[in-house]
Amino acid sequence: MNRPLSSAERRQNWLKEEATKARESRGEAGLMEFWLRLARSRMSKDVKAGRGDVYSGFALICRLFITALDQRVEGNGRIWSDLLQYAEQVVAKHPPRN
Repeated sequence: MNRPLSSAERRQNWLKEEATKARESRGEAGLMEFWLRLARSRMSKDVKAGRGDVYSGFALICRLFITALDQRVEGNGRIWSDLLQYAEQVVAKHPPRN
């Protein structure tokens, strides 16, 4: 007999299912849009909870991403590959929760 899923397991399953649906319907762009919507929702909740520093944190992450893109265009892909490698390590160790 299987035990019922915990709420954390249900959330993880929901995230995986929604991410899969987004990718299947719109490809990588759909997947990106799914994560952006989820991030925006989480940021709104954080602001309502009094954690307004989420705005400056997100802005800094965006600046880092743009810097990595710019450096890659200029022929230096090191920041881009380091950023992706680090992101994969963090997400593998601490998957997002819904």
